[in-house]
Amino acid sequence: MNQPNKSFPVSWDQFHRDSRALAWRLTSEGPFHAIVAITRGGLVPAAIIARELNIRVIESVSVKSYDHQNQGEVRVMKSINHDLIAADASSKKLLIIDDLVDTGATARAVRDMLPHAHFATVYAKPLGREMVDTFITEVSQDTWIYFPWDLDFTYAPPITGGTD
Repeated sequence: MNQPNKSFPVSWDQFHRDSRALAWRLTSEGPFHAIVAITRGGLVPAAIIARELNIRVIESVSVKSYDHQNQGEVRVMKSINHDLIAADASSKKLLIIDDLVDTGATARAVRDMLPHAHFATVYAKPLGREMVDTFITEVSQDTWIYFPWDLDFTYAPPITGGTD
């Protein structure tokens, strides 16, 4: 996969606003029985959305497809609770939350586990967009999103590469 050549740094404030906007957008889709957060990126928006939509049952699924910025094969490191898989099969409304859908590989793996769940992400890229039902912001495929938990305060060079 080609390395992204654009960067999109997201502050804690912006991520909180975008996650709350996602919660607002989801109000008409609920009420939801439970949230399944895709770890690790889905944990923070899942907590915000659970608060905003008053959802108390929160589960996680651990799926790894990246090593820093290099995408590899999808590995399920922790599966979903069998009770929630049964709930999905019996038409209880479940909500899958992640920070981002990129190529759709992780989303596809989780969708296979919970085919009836509503899938929502804060950000979406074109290759994975069809995998999610609801998202807030679309970014180009060649953009790397730097989430607030990935950032530290440091000098940022101008976009054009200049030094002054």
